[in-house]
Amino acid sequence: MEKQTISGKRRARKLAVQALYQWSMSGHEIYEIETQFRVANNMEKVDTEYFCRLLHGVPEHLSILEENLLPFLDRPIQSLNPVELSVLRLGAFELYHCPEIPYRVVLDEAISLAKEFGSQDGHRYVNGVLNNLAQKARAVEISLGNE
Repeated sequence: MEKQTISGKRRARKLAVQALYQWSMSGHEIYEIETQFRVANNMEKVDTEYFCRLLHGVPEHLSILEENLLPFLDRPIQSLNPVELSVLRLGAFELYHCPEIPYRVVLDEAISLAKEFGSQDGHRYVNGVLNNLAQKARAVEISLGNE
């Protein structure tokens, strides 16, 4: 994957996690938030197709994503830090719905987002949960050693 594509996806994830956080906190329609983000941010170097895929995919599959996360959480989903919950939802979506992205990349990107936006040790929690989820979601990829 070329560097421009990687950085475009990284920017897409960064904006998507912020937009998903706003969506979860405000209750506004995802389309309103998307419009707001497109106006407020320079989208020139963002993989906008991937941004939309993430932004619309998480709410569309929210209940199944959370159902898949639940066995790996040590507390009720409602008591999670909202930023870290947004990162977990995004990571879970990528693990299940973006098979072209290696699971190690999904984990690394989620950890980076949690470090940037989450609480002091939130990245450790995100890493633990998504690493366990990856064992289920990407079992074949992991067993074949395709990292």
